[in-house]
Amino acid sequence: MKNVTDSFVSLGRWPSAGSFGFNTDILATNPINLSIVLGVLIFFGKGVLNDLLDNRKQRILSTIRNSEELRRGAIEQLERARARLRKVEMEADEYRMNGYSEIEREKVNLINATSYSLEQLENYKNETLNFEQQRTINQVRQQVFQQALQGALGTLNSCLNSELHFRTISVNIGILGAMEEITD
Repeated sequence: MKNVTDSFVSLGRWPSAGSFGFNTDILATNPINLSIVLGVLIFFGKGVLNDLLDNRKQRILSTIRNSEELRRGAIEQLERARARLRKVEMEADEYRMNGYSEIEREKVNLINATSYSLEQLENYKNETLNFEQQRTINQVRQQVFQQALQGALGTLNSCLNSELHFRTISVNIGILGAMEEITD
């Protein structure tokens, strides 16, 4: 501090002869210049610096607020998406279960329809077999009857006279007529 005071004191010893000069003593003049510059900077720059810092602080706070709002919005969207996902998963499970039960119903219906069709085919087959068997039996009967009739006629023709022959033929024709009515 004594050096600063000495430099002010030395100002009074300078000759005032009208000449202008520089003080070349750096140790004496530099702290004074620095203190003046710093004082001016602090006095005038304090407001500007405070304004810059306040603006920066406001931008940071605004960015933080915006980030918080975006985060809240993202959390809400995430919750809505999770709720939609749960709903879709439940619907998918429901469709899957309904699909499985529908498949099982269709399978049972198909099995029942196939079983019914097989029963119908079996019945048609049995009816066809019975019909063909009856037709074949009737054909065999007719052939046997024809052969027996021809044999009987042959025997009758050789053993009977013509009057007895005509009566026997008439009776047999009546029997054949009655048999045809029964079979029809």
